[in-house]
Amino acid sequence: METATSQLVAYDLFQSFRMGARRIDVLRGISMQISPGEAVFLSGASGAGKTTLLYTLAGLERPESGTVEFEGRNLYNGSSTSQARFRNKKMGFVFQGYFLLPELTALENVLLPGMIGRRATKEMAEESLRAVGLTDRMHHLPAELSGGEQQRVAIARALTNNPDIIFADEPTGNLDSKTGDEIINLLLNLVHERNKTLLVVTHDARLAARGDRQLHIKDGVLQ
Repeated sequence: METATSQLVAYDLFQSFRMGARRIDVLRGISMQISPGEAVFLSGASGAGKTTLLYTLAGLERPESGTVEFEGRNLYNGSSTSQARFRNKKMGFVFQGYFLLPELTALENVLLPGMIGRRATKEMAEESLRAVGLTDRMHHLPAELSGGEQQRVAIARALTNNPDIIFADEPTGNLDSKTGDEIINLLLNLVHERNKTLLVVTHDARLAARGDRQLHIKDGVLQ
C-alpha cells in the first residue's frame, strides 16, 4: 500500500459504535494514502463516516482494527502523551466550530498550540494572522469578530506550529457560501504557498471538487 512518496497511509480501517443493542459500522475496511503537498477533499452524506475517518487519520480516534502511519510513524503506538506531542508538532486542525477561547484575543488564541509545544513565538503567531488577512484584528476577542474572521483565526492557529499537514473538518459549515468560498481559497493558497498537505471533510460537492483529489465515502467505504 505504501509508496516512497506517501506521507499518510491508512490500511484496512474498521470502526463501529453501539446504539443500544445495535452495532453500527462506520468505517468498513478503508485503505488510502496521501502524498506530501496534496490537497484532498473527502465528501459524503451526513452520517457516512467522513468525520470519523478524518479523526482516525489524524490520530484522534483509535480504530478498532487497521493502521494509520504518518511519515512512517504508527499514530497509535506509544503513550498517549507521546502521541499528543507528535500531533502538536506535525498536525494542524480546523473544525466547523471555531473552538476559540472567548476570553482570549485572536493573537492569544493563535499562540495556544505553541505554548503547549513550547515552539511558536508571538512573532510567528502575528505572522500567521497576517497571512490570513487579520493584521488589524489581532487584539480583538472572538465575540468582536465575524464568523469568517473567527475561522481565519482558527486557520492561523493551525498554521502557527508550522505543521506538515492540516486537517479541516467542515471548515465552512457555519459560514454562508461566499464566506465559505473565501475560507477554502485561503486554505488552498496557504497550503500551496507553504507546501503543506491538506485533508478537508465537506458535505458540499461543489467545494469537494476544488482539491487535487476527491474521495467520496458511502456506507463506510471509499467510492
